Amino acid sequence: MFTGIITDIGRIESLEDRGDLRARIVCHYQPESIALGASIACDGICLTVVDLGPYGDGAWFDVDISAETLSKTNVRHGRTAWAPGIGINLERALRLGDELGGHVVSGHVDGVAEIVSVKPEGDSTRVTFRAPDELARFIAPKGSVALNGTSLTVNEVDGAEFGVNFIPHTKTETTWGDIAPGDLVNLEIDTLARYVARLAEYNAA
Repeated sequence: MFTGIITDIGRIESLEDRGDLRARIVCHYQPESIALGASIACDGICLTVVDLGPYGDGAWFDVDISAETLSKTNVRHGRTAWAPGIGINLERALRLGDELGGHVVSGHVDGVAEIVSVKPEGDSTRVTFRAPDELARFIAPKGSVALNGTSLTVNEVDGAEFGVNFIPHTKTETTWGDIAPGDLVNLEIDTLARYVARLAEYNAA
């Protein structure tokens, strides 16, 4: 379980196809603070640490990415496909007593959204996304979404397109400062929205 509040920007060190895709990620977390089997959200994807060690002032950790995960995420797709040197948003799993600063995020990506436009708006940046048609109905104005692991508030919705405003702090503390139209991002819809929609379908039946 996560909150969508990014705590580090990691970097892809290496990728290796070995049945599943093995990724090595370097980060600023201390190696002694990471346990084998721990869950870390990597650009919004909940992945399990299968190996780790020290790296400079931080650590490296390995994760295995299944074919199912590859089919649902941007790991192998678009300009932002994972490759050595690519930065990714990281979040450690929520612990009992931690502040829930964003919203409840599972790390189970539902699909990818495409960036349609990026426009300055004061000191902030307004970004328009296009969601897959089958997920668009779960996105509502003033609702929450997780995009590349970041908890964000939806400003407006127009069909399958929706807008999000990024403040300067978010752009500097995450990878959102380096985006462009056409980029694909990992989308997780709000769990509450999913259950509300399911209940509405049940009541209509």
